[in-house]
Amino acid sequence: MSENPTPIKTDAVIIGAGPVGLFQVFELGLLDLKAELIDSLPQPGGQCAELYPEKPIYDIPAYPVVAAQELIDNLMAQIKPFNAGMHLGQQVERFEKREDGRFTVVTSKGTSFDAGAVIIAAGLGSFLPRRLRARNLEQLTTDQVQYKVTDRERYRGKKLLILGGGDSALDWTMDLAEVADSIALIHRRAEYRGAPASVAKVKALVEAGRVQEHQGLIMEVHSEDGRFTGLEIMDLDKQRTVVEGDEVLVFWGLAPDLGPIADWGLDIEKKQLSVDTEQFQTSLPGVFAVGDINTYPGKKKLILSGFHEAALAAFGVQKYLYPDKRQFVQYTTTSPIMHKRLGVSDKD
Repeated sequence: MSENPTPIKTDAVIIGAGPVGLFQVFELGLLDLKAELIDSLPQPGGQCAELYPEKPIYDIPAYPVVAAQELIDNLMAQIKPFNAGMHLGQQVERFEKREDGRFTVVTSKGTSFDAGAVIIAAGLGSFLPRRLRARNLEQLTTDQVQYKVTDRERYRGKKLLILGGGDSALDWTMDLAEVADSIALIHRRAEYRGAPASVAKVKALVEAGRVQEHQGLIMEVHSEDGRFTGLEIMDLDKQRTVVEGDEVLVFWGLAPDLGPIADWGLDIEKKQLSVDTEQFQTSLPGVFAVGDINTYPGKKKLILSGFHEAALAAFGVQKYLYPDKRQFVQYTTTSPIMHKRLGVSDKD
């Protein structure tokens, strides 16, 4: 850990650099508030960049369709005028509200902040893949069981087992059918949870003999000298079968983990932070929560909702920092002040 002896002083620290966290920078910037971003991932964009950069999104206003990574790229361009600090590949390890009402925040890399407010935009916290749990799994000494694809060439010519029935499992089944020698798609039941079009394409691959389907529960891992050789599954009739393979990809979804946020003394309801709907402040004044990590009556987990929350939270932060300052809305289309902050001229 490389300690940073001089804390970075800022109006707000934003924990989470997903789409809502990035848009939060923009909304704060319009109010002339400086922000610093912290994220555990090595790049900005949250799930959009880490899990499905090419996935189409259809519910962003004015975009009939936009790829997840394109959305992130556009948000990064939008916040460029505000010069937010990006502190990636690190988690918050210390969080403390001081007597002066400001906050001390320290990350796992020793980066220290003196923040006027804290905005938590961490999605559902850290997302950890749901792990394979089966008898004799601990006997493996190799990395043949993986939870995401980082190099599709790894599976060329291999007998591949894919576990899951959602979009990720189906998408990678379709993609890797062109690469692997064979694919066995294993799901606990015959019905898949993915998009109907994806299900149809996978069924076509099954009909063509390029994919094998198996239904059942994973009971046991087979191995030889520490190397994976197959999975024993029990079907709906309680019959056991061994499906042989060279590699396993597990797509059972992600389990949310609030991590250290759970220990900050904030009101939590079902692993989400309770907030008001006026400024999306948590139970601790000066700490706000936007996006999927918060909860309130009528909450809908949509990126669109998170953008709305970020706008109101920005005014909440301004009110917390400058309680006596009069607040009013200025429009980016006509306000010379807004144009100056955005770095555009009245003619642009």
